[in-house]
Amino acid sequence: MNIKIAPSLMCMDLLNVKKQIEILDNYCDYYHADIMDGHFVKNICLSIDFIKQLRTITTKPIDCHLMTTNPENYIDELIKAKVDYISLHVETINGQAFRLIDKIKSANLGFGIVLNPETNFSCSLAYLSLVDLITIMTVDPGFAGQKFIENSVFKIKEIKEYKKNKKFSYKIAIDGSCNKKTYSTLKNAGAECFIVGSSGLFSLDDDLEVACNKMMNDVKNAV
Repeated sequence: MNIKIAPSLMCMDLLNVKKQIEILDNYCDYYHADIMDGHFVKNICLSIDFIKQLRTITTKPIDCHLMTTNPENYIDELIKAKVDYISLHVETINGQAFRLIDKIKSANLGFGIVLNPETNFSCSLAYLSLVDLITIMTVDPGFAGQKFIENSVFKIKEIKEYKKNKKFSYKIAIDGSCNKKTYSTLKNAGAECFIVGSSGLFSLDDDLEVACNKMMNDVKNAV
């Protein structure tokens, strides 16, 4: 199975976005863009305006990960920004999940869910048949460079097995400490997409082209 690669854009050099995207386009399958509100997580990162500008310089798919208490406030603008997936934390959509799913899918976008390390997979079963992308957090959300939470591996295996048994088609992405030390463990557990940030890509070399090649070799050598 070919693992898909999605750079986490909160970790890139935001002063050289165009130049870095031109390089990353040659190595990645899609982009992972985090929007944070400073409330759901104690950090603020990329904005919808950033996403709109990103869309003008790449044709790669964009997955927008909403780390926001009120994701419903962002969806209309993200649809206008022409993202490809909108991924919502299951903790934030109880009571409005189906309405938001319908809005996303009516715009011909992929619907994604995100599971925090302490969130049970069972919380998403009511609408799992409608999910296109599941992102499993293997660190606490909101900050780069955290330690890998090893118990997350059991959740990945559970989600992979459920997919197989139900014959669902959602993709399984991993967000948090995806790097040379964890690739094999994650791949064997059932991961299909690696969201690579500081430890897996951007800190591997000051030259992004070199860093990308190192990352690709690390992924290729994961067994």
